[in-house]
Amino acid sequence: MCGRYVITSTPAAIRALFGYPEQPNFPPRYNVAPTQPVPIVRFAEGERHFALVRWAFIPGWVKDPKGFSLLINARAESVLDKPAFRNAVRRRRCLIPADGFYEWREVGGRKQAFFVRRKEGEPFAFAGLWETWTGPNGEELDTAAIVTTLANRTLSFLHGRMPVILPPDAFDLWLDCAKVDAPTATALLVPARDDLLEAYQVSPAVNRVANDSAALIAPYVETADEMAAAEKAAHPSTDAKPKSSKKSADQLSLL
Repeated sequence: MCGRYVITSTPAAIRALFGYPEQPNFPPRYNVAPTQPVPIVRFAEGERHFALVRWAFIPGWVKDPKGFSLLINARAESVLDKPAFRNAVRRRRCLIPADGFYEWREVGGRKQAFFVRRKEGEPFAFAGLWETWTGPNGEELDTAAIVTTLANRTLSFLHGRMPVILPPDAFDLWLDCAKVDAPTATALLVPARDDLLEAYQVSPAVNRVANDSAALIAPYVETADEMAAAEKAAHPSTDAKPKSSKKSADQLSLL
């Protein structure tokens, strides 16, 4: 899956990779989280265009978003059939620029955060789906989800799934819903090459959405004290003697 990601390349570098005419200016973001505004690239009249949308997909048929679950990911295996995504995969496919993403590995009952990026450190594109939700008063909200697939061998030690990363030569095949039908497009939704990405442990500070700095993607090594504290929390001692309590006169005892 993909629940947090990073976009840190300059606006000029992102624009050069995706080839849209707009010239947006945005700061680096080291901890992008669901429901936040995120950049996407989509087709309009046969050209790529930049847009900002909400990360958490809302199908057009939803009456009240407040009571609807957050759909931040769409499974590649079911997008053609799942009611939430089947219209979008036919008509509203997009790219989501990124420089990396976070994944968590469970070890001894606790989770370790890892950062995943291209080995060369270059930006890339998640496959995405977008939709416009229209409210009862005519208000409109554009939303998006990241498409996921089975994890490759590089990332399988972290999680069973990973976001779909599309190569540049597949951008237009994915984006052009008028010329490329959904079954053909979904054939692109495969795991990334095993040699494309690298993953390394990062600070648990990424768990807090409010944290957003370059320190989050720096390699992190747990100290001996931290590991001992985590081990103690995961396996509390049973040696401690229970506190004695004074029995009342009429309380029965098995001893």
